[in-house]
Amino acid sequence: MKITAITTFIVPPRWCFVKIETDEGISGWGEPVVEGRAHTVATQVDELSDYLIGKDPMLIEDHWTVMYRAGFYRGGALHMSAIAGIDQALWDIKGKALGVPVHALLGGQLRDRIRVYSWIGGDRPGDTARMARDCADRGFTAVKMNGTEEMQIVDSWEKVDQVLERVQAIRDEMGPDFGIGVDFHGRVHRPMAKVLAKELDPFRLMFIEEPVLSEHADALKEITQHTSTPIALGERLFSRWDFKKILSDGHVDILQPDPSHAGGITETKKIANMAEAYDVAMAFHCPLGPIALAANLQLDAVCYNAFIQEQSLGIHYNTTNDLLDYLVDPSVFDYRDGHVAIPQGPGLGIEVNEEFVRKAAAEGHRWRNPVWRHKDGSFAEW
Repeated sequence: MKITAITTFIVPPRWCFVKIETDEGISGWGEPVVEGRAHTVATQVDELSDYLIGKDPMLIEDHWTVMYRAGFYRGGALHMSAIAGIDQALWDIKGKALGVPVHALLGGQLRDRIRVYSWIGGDRPGDTARMARDCADRGFTAVKMNGTEEMQIVDSWEKVDQVLERVQAIRDEMGPDFGIGVDFHGRVHRPMAKVLAKELDPFRLMFIEEPVLSEHADALKEITQHTSTPIALGERLFSRWDFKKILSDGHVDILQPDPSHAGGITETKKIANMAEAYDVAMAFHCPLGPIALAANLQLDAVCYNAFIQEQSLGIHYNTTNDLLDYLVDPSVFDYRDGHVAIPQGPGLGIEVNEEFVRKAAAEGHRWRNPVWRHKDGSFAEW
């Protein structure tokens, strides 16, 4: 079997899909994207295709090694996301060729389903309690919310109180056992992160996500002294080498690599195995499309330390097209009792509606994250 074509599709609301075709008529799909940089990643996929066309798609580990190591300049969001989508598509081809799901090729599943959470607001005024209740009515047992709006490096207690009020509203509405994750989104700096972490401790959160940006991970040692809440981080890290010091420093409880950013299924499983050796949990990052979610679930099936899965059904970004629109059979994602079942079909376990993909790609997108500013006019982290 040989690879004959690699095609990318920029599709709404903010995604990029890749299709890899072979001379035996078996095709695989992946989702290589950096949110807000979809076209740039598609270009990197095109550059990597120069090497891949004509190669045997079954040699996934070798192709990953060449795509990563054969470039003198390597790593980072764009390169690793391009590799990620290609890697997902190659696993999809291999599973389809052998008639088994990817998780069967990774050792076989060790769970039948995984708990999932839904996104709600929080960084702009809104009824967080109502949004959490709506999620519960749709079957979810956990939500994640943005913790804060813009926050200066040193900010006011008024801002802190606003965060606490929004979390308190959810806890009051949903009771003590409903799962709540609070995402600082890297928009909080060290001085305020330790204040917020301490003040949030009584709310029995599932985790605090990105209390500071990954480049300030040295601050986690101090922040964790102010809270017993598990600390999660990793959506802006892209390889096992990026995570090596995070794990050895020992201040993170949950890793959140994104299999559409961190080198695909091949690399993200290695990151999860590293984390297991440090007794660190996995909550794979996935506010993306259906191919990305399918890849995540293949990993959830085989990673013992995975405990919950992010997913984008109904997320606020999906204003034009949603998670299930691009599938022939949306029921393959079997949402039930706050969990999603592990897909059992061959490859990634989904059938992409290519006709709909091509129609949507004719529309495309130019999604960009907003640019925020503080009241004094200076740039604010989004």
